[in-house]
Amino acid sequence: MSALQASPRISPFLWFDQNAEEAVAFYTGIFPNSRQLTGFRSPVQTSVPEGKILVIDFELNGQKFTAMNGGPEFKFTKAISFVVTCEDQHEIDHYWAKLSQGGKEIQCGWLEDRFGLAWQIVPSRLGDLLKHPNAMLAMMQMVKLNIAELEQAGQS
Repeated sequence: MSALQASPRISPFLWFDQNAEEAVAFYTGIFPNSRQLTGFRSPVQTSVPEGKILVIDFELNGQKFTAMNGGPEFKFTKAISFVVTCEDQHEIDHYWAKLSQGGKEIQCGWLEDRFGLAWQIVPSRLGDLLKHPNAMLAMMQMVKLNIAELEQAGQS
């Protein structure tokens, strides 16, 4: 059975500019239950030299992804992002610190990692926290989300 036959019917496919291996190592080092799966080396000169990794399959916390060394033609935009739901502030702080290394912090729990991929680092109960308008207003002023401050804003 080929790697594509064993894949889920729908999974994220990420285009990198010749640094897919570095990105996969970065991401699998952050999330638990993560690993590199298979790699496909280019049999001919393409966007990568012959014999170099063209496509890598990997898992992040059990979710399958594919990364490709596609070249500089396409860049990530914030129109697509990955949401990391966190049980507590400790998890938010952990993922925020790791994923923002070399990237940039945005607003409302969003960041862009050093590869240009957008992430949302949010509490799993964000919907409940934002039911009060003051909590929503508080979130709009935050960069990294702070659960205690959202709770406090929701009580005022």
